[in-house]
Amino acid sequence: MIRYCLKCTDGHSFDSWFQSADAFDTLVAKGMVSCAICGGSAITKALMAPRVAVHDAPTTTAVAAPEGILPSRPLSTPTHPAEQMLRAMRQHLAQNSTYVGGRFADEARAMHQGETEERMIHGEAKPDEARALIEEGIPIAPLPFIPPDKAN
Repeated sequence: MIRYCLKCTDGHSFDSWFQSADAFDTLVAKGMVSCAICGGSAITKALMAPRVAVHDAPTTTAVAAPEGILPSRPLSTPTHPAEQMLRAMRQHLAQNSTYVGGRFADEARAMHQGETEERMIHGEAKPDEARALIEEGIPIAPLPFIPPDKAN
């Protein structure tokens, strides 16, 4: 496995892991690598500092990268307002919604028809099930992220 620092044409920087250097080249050539922030597919490798192990100093595990190469913030901190918004949406969903899994279409339809109490739900629906819900006038929307119940 190899990790690359990548950049899109809009200047967004992000990291990603690839099976090999050849795998990266193949995926980029096929347009299968996109910016984690804007979704753009014009991706190039950014300048990166390798992690070098130091054997004679047991408390030091790597050589520090030059200023500006690596982020000066924890990787768990969002770098873009869109990331902050997605994090807030994910937290709201986890606190205020019930995961119904593959029963999503049936649950949404039952609530719409007044058969069950209305509440905030999320789950999975096959494309034809989602299309049928929309055609019936049942308000649904896809999530722009993996639900917290399904993420590791």
